Amino acid sequence: MPNKRRTHSPEFKARVALEALKGIKPVHQIASENEIHPVQVSQWKKELQGQMSEIFERKNGRRKETDEEQRHIARLERKVGQLIIERDWLAKKSKELGLD
Repeated sequence: MPNKRRTHSPEFKARVALEALKGIKPVHQIASENEIHPVQVSQWKKELQGQMSEIFERKNGRRKETDEEQRHIARLERKVGQLIIERDWLAKKSKELGLD
């Protein structure tokens, strides 16, 4: 009989990761109390540590775009503009040639 993977709610993961982050109990004890593997507890703890700074980066509920994201958006906007010009040109030429 194949083993089915269990899925855990984000709230459960956060609670377990926070408990591990506090360091009051060892990881193996937290894992046994919650019936999960100790490696999973460590992974959730590491993920929580990596994303904690993002919570405080937001100002007024909006995330600031990085320079890389802004460059990517600008590149896409230029490409859209170029494609619109090409489409208009092709429509004009096809009309001149009588191709509809």
